[in-house]
Formats: sequence, C-alpha cells, structure tokens
Amino acid sequence: MIKALAKIGFEVTGKKGSHIKLKKKLNEKVFIAIVPDHPELALGTLKSILRQANITKEDFLKLL
Repeated sequence: MIKALAKIGFEVTGKKGSHIKLKKKLNEKVFIAIVPDHPELALGTLKSILRQANITKEDFLKLL
C-alpha cells in the first residue's frame, strides 16, 4: 500500500507504533493517509485508506 501511494506522490511523514503517516499536497489541498504496518490489510481498512487518499479502487489497482 505504501509503495502504491508513493507512486502517486505520497511521502512518509512519520511513524507511530505500527502505523505510518503519508502526506500529499495537491495545489491547496493536503491529503493525509494513515496506513497500518501489517503484511495484509482488512477490506474495511483498505477502503478507509483509499478514501483518505482520495483515490478510486480502479486507480489503486492500476498502481499495483
């Protein structure tokens, strides 16, 4: 997930416990996504991260 978000401009800005914070500036907007540092993500967690990052499921699948 982190590698996919990095492909579209997200940068790791911090880590607290087992969660990694990524940030992307787009014009005046700032998008922040919190990603758990786990080998697998639950479906609900994946959907939440995509919503935070403002990406569609289809766009995410293209990044893989």
